[in-house]
Amino acid sequence: MTPYHQKVAALHQLPAGTVGKELAACLLSRGLTLIPGFESHDLKHLVLDYELEPLGEIRLQAFMLGNGNWTLPSVLIFVFGFLLLPQHWRLFWLDFRAGQQCPALAALEIEDCQAQPLSEFRNLLFSRYTDINPAMKLNVHRKLSTWGSYALMAVGAAAMLFCYPFLWSADLADLVGAGFPFVAGAIFVVGGLLNLTLQSALRAKEAHV
Repeated sequence: MTPYHQKVAALHQLPAGTVGKELAACLLSRGLTLIPGFESHDLKHLVLDYELEPLGEIRLQAFMLGNGNWTLPSVLIFVFGFLLLPQHWRLFWLDFRAGQQCPALAALEIEDCQAQPLSEFRNLLFSRYTDINPAMKLNVHRKLSTWGSYALMAVGAAAMLFCYPFLWSADLADLVGAGFPFVAGAIFVVGGLLNLTLQSALRAKEAHV
């Protein structure tokens, strides 16, 4: 990792406000460094102004899908976030549309822009939309999320109940045929519970704001 630590240190010596300087400051403030093979990933987080946290990661992948970067990791991360965070579907859609309006960034490397002022580089890429304030999001998304969780749990529970008797069969075909739907049903139930827990935590947080 020594060359990557050295690269971050070199970026940190660039003038204030440049892409390289801001990237290095972002990484160092979190005790991070560049990861071999993924150097441009954190660059995209910075340039596109997506936080280095789970929601920011999913939003970045939504943007990159809109930008034409249909890779397996991008699709898997986005699908995971899409299923678990339905309250942010509108935000993901806006990120996807923003990616469609931006020049292709899949091949963007640090060396291509490290000396450019960050604000000017962002302006060259696209005109960024204004993020939606969470307090202004349509209530319909939260209702959809809640009812979707209950529906997911109901389907999962029904699948588990239907398959349960076959799990005691002496026939291997029955065990295999019932085992996979039973596990899938359990995942549905757990997923619904997780989303309801997230919704409850969000409401509790908002109540204390």
